[in-house]
Amino acid sequence: MPNISPTSGGAEAVGRRNVRRPIDDVDLMLVELLRKDGRATYAELAAAAGIAPSTCLARVRALIDSGVVTGFAARIDPRALGFTLQALISVNIKAGARQTIASFAAEVRTLPEVTQVFFLGGAEDFILDVAVRDSDHLRDFVVENLSSHPSVASTRTSLVFSHESPGFRVR
Repeated sequence: MPNISPTSGGAEAVGRRNVRRPIDDVDLMLVELLRKDGRATYAELAAAAGIAPSTCLARVRALIDSGVVTGFAARIDPRALGFTLQALISVNIKAGARQTIASFAAEVRTLPEVTQVFFLGGAEDFILDVAVRDSDHLRDFVVENLSSHPSVASTRTSLVFSHESPGFRVR
């Protein structure tokens, strides 16, 4: 599995991003392989890309250092943890509270129900992706964290029946 410790040029080291070199077909293949399986070993990546393991190591480190690869994460199924209901909540910030947009975003990111925060240009200011136990939990989340928030003008909640995310594809 790719090692992303600070000493190996991993996710923590991304802040020192170098100037990006041109991305070639081998880099694109490595990115796609990592997208599909972030736990693949360098030997597995190298074999699939048709390059030497040492070349693979250098290329993946370069992709990390340049900021193309920003980290590795486990995908968790919220349902397996008892969070069986997913919803998208559109949030509009009050016109007089526009200066609170950054602090609102930071605040909602810390809520355990929130899985993603999208700051938008358009009709809504934010869309929050949330995972909750049931409709009572969803109602309580909206009332306690959004409707009562001094910066929030309005919310609109949409239940998610199904969600398939292929992730970003490079080809």
